[in-house]
Amino acid sequence: MTAASNTVPMPAGSQAISTTRLLYCSIRRELWEHPSLYIAPLAAGALFLIGFLPHLFRLRNQMRATSALDPMHQRAALEQPYMMAVGLLMLTGMLVGAVYSLDALHGERRDRSILFWKSMPVSDLTVVLSKAAIPIFVLQLISFAVAAAVMWIMFVLSSAVLLATGTGVAQFWSLLPIVQMSFLLLYHLVILHGLWHAPFYGWMLMVSSWARRVPFLWAVLPPLAFGIVEKLVFNTSHFAGMLLYHLEGSSDSSPKSGALMNMLGHFHPGMLLSESGLWTGLAATAVFLAVAVRLRRDREPA
Repeated sequence: MTAASNTVPMPAGSQAISTTRLLYCSIRRELWEHPSLYIAPLAAGALFLIGFLPHLFRLRNQMRATSALDPMHQRAALEQPYMMAVGLLMLTGMLVGAVYSLDALHGERRDRSILFWKSMPVSDLTVVLSKAAIPIFVLQLISFAVAAAVMWIMFVLSSAVLLATGTGVAQFWSLLPIVQMSFLLLYHLVILHGLWHAPFYGWMLMVSSWARRVPFLWAVLPPLAFGIVEKLVFNTSHFAGMLLYHLEGSSDSSPKSGALMNMLGHFHPGMLLSESGLWTGLAATAVFLAVAVRLRRDREPA
């Protein structure tokens, strides 16, 4: 029997399935090694719920006080604690994502665990993509799950208090469409905090793979210096404006007046996906990640 006859033919899609499986396992490894990715949002959500409890005792009086207002102002008043909860969890997610990105590739060189992981049959591209997927997608889904749970707990507790005090909940439910708010929150986190902020995470991952010490300073000082030099030499702020544009997102994804439900009027995914700023940002992210892959392949442990 020849060697050729002993060769087992591989299925046509086996390579793609293997790569997908490796990417999935790499993402699971990141979650296992960095529990702060889900502990921090859970802790922030629990802390806010504790602070929300005293608000329940004032809810009945608030409903009576706002009954004379027009529906828009009533909704804004009722949304305020929900906006605070969502804002706290969004800020927590951004801070956790930044800290993770700056340490993701630098940390494995610092503790020399990169030597072990390079001995595994996982390519540098798969490793970098798995680390990029954490702040861009996975962390946003975790933040959404925690924020949505907090919002629903607040909504259920508020409804129970109103029922127990003899106040009708029909008006409360009509002014606070919790289902729409949940879908809006998912859209806002995935599109704005995920895709629009992707260049920042890509930049921090590239710096993390390059810097030998203090990646935070290397990530912050060059853009800051570039913006200062542009202002001093040309008296312009185009670079700072570009950074602010990608930080705030497009006009389609940002609230106009601070109310959560006001963003529903700008829920146009098709229009958002056609914006050039999104695609140029994703192209820059791809460049940053490509450099990070090359640096991880060539860098020695710190």
